[in-house]
Amino acid sequence: MPAIGGLSGDMTIAIAYVFGIILLYIIGRMFFMPIKLIFRLIYNGLIGGVMLWAVNFIGSHVGFMIAINPLTALIAGFLGLPGVILLILFKIFIV
Repeated sequence: MPAIGGLSGDMTIAIAYVFGIILLYIIGRMFFMPIKLIFRLIYNGLIGGVMLWAVNFIGSHVGFMIAINPLTALIAGFLGLPGVILLILFKIFIV
């Protein structure tokens, strides 16, 4: 293999391997980040659904229910307890 830029053939191959490994790392991170985001959305939605289920369980004794659907579960999951309070206030004052 001819020398490139004054480097020997072995050094050129070593640089190509290092560049390839760095490129694989970058591409792997690009594909892994959306998967983490999707798992985080699913996790937050499940936690929000559980919190809304608890509100509905307690609220059923006084006739108060919040619909559990993907939107309300994600709101409760993203915002946590403030999100559940927001949904309760929305139900009381708006609907």
